[in-house]
Amino acid sequence: MPDLLEARPVASEHAPYFSRYVDLVADGNIVGTLGAQLDRTLAHLKTVSDADSLKRYADGKWSVREVVGHMIDTERIFAYRALRFARADKTNLPGFEQDDYIPAGQFDRRPWADLLEEFAAVRRSNVLMFRGLPEDAWQRQGVANNDSMSVRAAACIIAGHERHHMNVLRQKYRVL
Repeated sequence: MPDLLEARPVASEHAPYFSRYVDLVADGNIVGTLGAQLDRTLAHLKTVSDADSLKRYADGKWSVREVVGHMIDTERIFAYRALRFARADKTNLPGFEQDDYIPAGQFDRRPWADLLEEFAAVRRSNVLMFRGLPEDAWQRQGVANNDSMSVRAAACIIAGHERHHMNVLRQKYRVL
């Protein structure tokens, strides 16, 4: 893997908002980080019972299933952005409103085991995609939601976003 995958992206590779996720990811091979994260995350999530997967830490907050559904949706969106940018697509991609996705996703109606299986499938697919990118693709940038982002930043944001929400599940939901 090229050296540029060993360090986190610099601020010019993503919108300032995403520093909250990028900063949660240690330097090191990002593809390896994404792969290792999958095993740890699934091991933790599999300890959550079916009943606890419907838990909300406060009225109006997402359930654990909705958090995992959000993680899946967000990972798909950022991987799609990374793919488009890696392929040198210069189209300005739209943003998305996460709070609109939750009711439409109807995650609480889905079996907990299916959500975990879907998270694993999405992550495995993305690890393979990122692993297969040529070295020069990692530096390519595109525009999403009117902000510039590199392929490397998109991969790091995926990892940091997962870490952020796992921390939320530990600290606020207290299910892990």
